[in-house]
Amino acid sequence: MAALFDADDLIAGAWVPKYNIAPTMQAPLVRRSKSRGERVVELARWGLVPPWASDPAIGNRMFNARIETVSSSRAYKRPFASRRALVPADGWYEWRKLPGGGKQPYFFTRPGGVVFAGLWDVWRIDEERDPQAARQGDLNLLTFTILTCPAMGEAMETIHDRMPYVLPPERFSAWLGEEDADEGELLAGPVPSLPDELEIRKVGRAVGRAGNEGPELIEPVGGEEGPSTLPGM
Repeated sequence: MAALFDADDLIAGAWVPKYNIAPTMQAPLVRRSKSRGERVVELARWGLVPPWASDPAIGNRMFNARIETVSSSRAYKRPFASRRALVPADGWYEWRKLPGGGKQPYFFTRPGGVVFAGLWDVWRIDEERDPQAARQGDLNLLTFTILTCPAMGEAMETIHDRMPYVLPPERFSAWLGEEDADEGELLAGPVPSLPDELEIRKVGRAVGRAGNEGPELIEPVGGEEGPSTLPGM
């Protein structure tokens, strides 16, 4: 990823491929480091925690930012203005509600993967409230969120009404603040050709549990769709 995005590698081997990344987990992101004056790729926790938050648990529900309101939202307007990031992935999962009850997961992917538009921020850990974290040395918690937009194309819309904001390579520099771009250009949405580039793969319901992991989660499955047996699904 460091070579792909021409970024300095701050992960240093601390990352292994994962097939089921859920909010609150760590994932790689690419951002522009002001202190280094260059791009860096590093690990951050999925679920943005604003600096003004009294508890980092707020990030548990701030894993997506809507493209329609990101520039005006109290939580997101500051990072949107100056702390935008690239979030690389092989693809993403969406769940379709079934007429008979339950949900069926699908994996959206394409050759070469996708890059989501993201935002990052830093929350400083309270040394008194979390002495264990203080003893570990790093008091700054790096977190991120992923922008979402309306789903594109009939096939995608039949599964879910929203999707991650997928950026084309020609917009990477502008999104990272390396080129001038106005709000309309930044929030233009995915390119119209994206739906034709995607493979929509029906996968097994094991992905619905965050503890499940492995390449088998993205393998296609067949058979008739039926109600999910997973709790809460």
